[in-house]
Amino acid sequence: MYHINFNNPIHVHFIGIGGISMSGLAHILRDKNFTVSGSDAAESALTKELTAAGCHIVYNQTADNITSDIDLVVYTAAIRDTNPELSAARAAGIPTITRAELLGQIMTNYKTAVNIAGTHGKTTTTSMLTEILMAGNCDPTISVGGILDSIGGNIRVGQSGIFVTEACEYTNSFLSFHPTMNIILNVKEDHLDFFKDIDDIRHSFKLFTEKLPADGTLIINTDIDNYEYFYQDTSCEVITVGSDPAKSMYSAADIAFDEMGCCTYTLLIEGTPSGQIHLSVPGVHNVYNSLAAIAAAKKLGLSLEVIATGLSGFHGTERRFEKKGEFNGVTVIDDYAHHPDEIKATLASAAHYPHKTVWCVFQPHTYSRTKILLTEFAEALSHADKVVLADIYAARETDTLGISSLDLKHEIEKLGKECFYFGSFEEIEKFLSKNCINGDLLITMGAGNVYQIGEALISQ
Repeated sequence: MYHINFNNPIHVHFIGIGGISMSGLAHILRDKNFTVSGSDAAESALTKELTAAGCHIVYNQTADNITSDIDLVVYTAAIRDTNPELSAARAAGIPTITRAELLGQIMTNYKTAVNIAGTHGKTTTTSMLTEILMAGNCDPTISVGGILDSIGGNIRVGQSGIFVTEACEYTNSFLSFHPTMNIILNVKEDHLDFFKDIDDIRHSFKLFTEKLPADGTLIINTDIDNYEYFYQDTSCEVITVGSDPAKSMYSAADIAFDEMGCCTYTLLIEGTPSGQIHLSVPGVHNVYNSLAAIAAAKKLGLSLEVIATGLSGFHGTERRFEKKGEFNGVTVIDDYAHHPDEIKATLASAAHYPHKTVWCVFQPHTYSRTKILLTEFAEALSHADKVVLADIYAARETDTLGISSLDLKHEIEKLGKECFYFGSFEEIEKFLSKNCINGDLLITMGAGNVYQIGEALISQ
C-alpha cells in the first residue's frame, strides 16, 4: 500500500469528494498544503466549501479527469472497479488507496487518535466529545459524519495532538485505522450485505479492539452482549460505561426529562455520585452516548466542570432529531435513523416531546437491510402513532431481493398499527398536508432523501 509523507505534499485526487467523510479528509490534506482535486455527481454545500479552500472539483467521472500530474487517487468502498477514473488511474500506474486507508494514515500524525465506533450513535457521541474538547480549549482535529454548527461543518483542523473521528465497520473500514483510544457504543446486526451474520460483525469489532496498542484505551458499553469478548485477548486499559452501575465505571442515576424530552441525570463514577449532567438533545439513549464521551474526556484529563459545560452546549447535529420547522401548527423533525434500534430510540425521544399524534414517515434504506430486518423494522415503527412509508432508497444496491415497502406495510399492519404507503414524495406530501393537524409531531426518518418531504411541507 502507498504511504503518504505528510511532510512532502503531493497532488491527491478524490473520487466522490463530496461525501461527508471524503470531503473532511480533503480539507485536512488541503490544510497541509497538498494539491487536492476531485470529482462528484453534483455540486453541494460541501463541495462549494472545498472549492473555496482551493480544491479543483469536476462534476462528472470520466477517465479524462485522471491527469498525469496526479500522484495518488483516493476512493470509497462504494466505488466499483469499473469506475472510469479508478480504472484510468490503475492503467496509468498511479497509486490508489481507500478512504479508510487514508484516514488511518492521517491518524499516525497525532499522539491521541480517538475512534468512535458502534452500529449507531457515532455521530452524536463524536459531536458530544467535540463540544467537550472545545469547551476545554483542547484545539482538536475532528472528522464527524454530520454537520456540527459549532465547528462550521463536518471537519475541524486543529493544531494539538488530538484527533477524533467516527469509525465505521462497513467493509471492515475501521481495521485500516491506527487508534490509541477506541469507543464501542453498541454492536448490532447491520450491513448484512457485507457481513455474514452478527457473529461476523462481533468478530470485526473484536479485531478493531485488537488494533489498540498495549498502552491504548478501550471504552465499551456493558449493555453489549458478552462485552468482555471484545477485549479478552488484549492488554489495553478497559473503561466501562452503561446502564448497570455494578458493571460500569460510568453510569447514570435519577434520569429526568424536561418539557422537550432532554435528560438531566446524576453522573455515577464507580458508583459514587459525581455531579449533575444536563443534556440539550432529547432521548434517554443520549444519556449513554454522553457517558462514553464523558469517559473519553476524563481519560484525556478534562475536568467534570468542563465536561458538563460542553455537554450542555451540544444541541445536536443535522439529521439527528433536528427540528426543521412547522406547517399548519405541525412540528417537523428530521432524523437519520435507518436501523430498528435507532428508530426505537428516536420514537422513544418523540414520546417525551410535545405532541398530539406522532407521525413517522419512513424511507427504508437498502433492500438487503429491509429484507433481513423486516420484522424488526415493523416492531420498531409500531411505536409511532401513524406510519407512512416511502419506497426503499436503493443506495449502493439494485432491486434483486424481491422486497418492497409494501412488505413492510403488511408487517406493521399485522401489529395492529395504521400504516400508509405512497409511491412518490408528492403523494406523501399531499396526504400529510390533509391529515396532520395542529399540535401533531411529524418525523421524517431514514438515511436517504426523505428529509425533502418535510422541507416541502414547511415551504408550502
